[in-house]
Amino acid sequence: MKSSFFSLVLLIVSVQLIFAQQSSQNTSEEQTVLQLSKDKWQWMADKDVEKLDKLFDDKSKFVHMSGTWKKDEELEIIKTGSIWYKKATIHDSAIEVSGKTAIVWNRITLESIVRGNEAKVEFTVTEVYQKQGKAWKMLALTFSSVRDTHQIKK
Repeated sequence: MKSSFFSLVLLIVSVQLIFAQQSSQNTSEEQTVLQLSKDKWQWMADKDVEKLDKLFDDKSKFVHMSGTWKKDEELEIIKTGSIWYKKATIHDSAIEVSGKTAIVWNRITLESIVRGNEAKVEFTVTEVYQKQGKAWKMLALTFSSVRDTHQIKK
C-alpha cells in the first residue's frame, strides 16, 4: 500500500515537473529571435555593420539616451565608433511573439565608449522584430536607463 501511494505521488510530481519545464521553455521561433538579439550585441561590439545592415529593417528606429535616429545613422555611429558598444552583459531576457511580430526585453549592463568617454550603464532594452519572409528584421531598439535591481516580469 505504501509503495503504491509513493509511486502515485512520484508519478504526479514527475508529470507536474514535465509540464512546468515545457511551459518555461521558449518555442523555436522565440529561441531564434533571442539568439538573433544576442548575436546583435556581439555584432555591435565587433562593429560588424554588414551583418547589422541585414538585420535592421530599412525603416528601423533607434532610441538612445541622447536622441533618436534611423538605420543609416545607427550604422554610421557604429562604423565610426562614435558609440562603441564594447560589451553587453545580458542579465535577463523576456520575449513575446504575436503573429509575425516579436518583442524582446533584455536587462543589460552596457560597457561602451561614447564620444571618447567610457561608460558602464544598466539598461532595459526593448527590441521589436518582424518576420519578413523567412528572416527576422529589427524594427526598433529602445534603451531605458534602469537601476541594477530592475527585473523584467515574464
